[in-house]
Amino acid sequence: MVTPVERVTATPAALAFIGELRQRYGPLMFFQSGGCCDGSAPMCYADGDFNLSDTDVCLGRLDGTPFYMGQEQFAYWAHTQLIIDVVAGNGGMFSLDNGTGRRFLTRSRLFTDAESAQLREQTPG
Repeated sequence: MVTPVERVTATPAALAFIGELRQRYGPLMFFQSGGCCDGSAPMCYADGDFNLSDTDVCLGRLDGTPFYMGQEQFAYWAHTQLIIDVVAGNGGMFSLDNGTGRRFLTRSRLFTDAESAQLREQTPG
C-alpha cells in the first residue's frame, strides 16, 4: 500500500502547541490566511468560529485538526506541501495563538514529480 502524500504537515513543536491550544479552547480548526491584515499566516480558531464557504478546500488534518484554505489560493499553492511550524512572536489578531508569545508560521516545499503524480490519483482533502 502506498502512503498518501500529505498536502499539509506540522513540525513536532507545532503539534505540541496545537495540543496546548486544544486543551485551552477545545476542538480547533485552521485557515490559511491570504488576506492583507495577517499576510499568509495560518490562523487557528476554535472549531466553528470561522465561517467556511463552499469554495474552501480542506488540505488535511494536523493531529485531527482540519486545515483549510480558499479555492483560489489552493490553485496557487497546489504544487507545494505546507509545513506548519511555531516560532516566537505575535500571532494573527484573530488567531488563538495571539498573546501567547508564539505564533504559527507556514513553510513550504515543492512536491517532487512522483508526489505530484501520486496527488493526481488521490481523492482531495
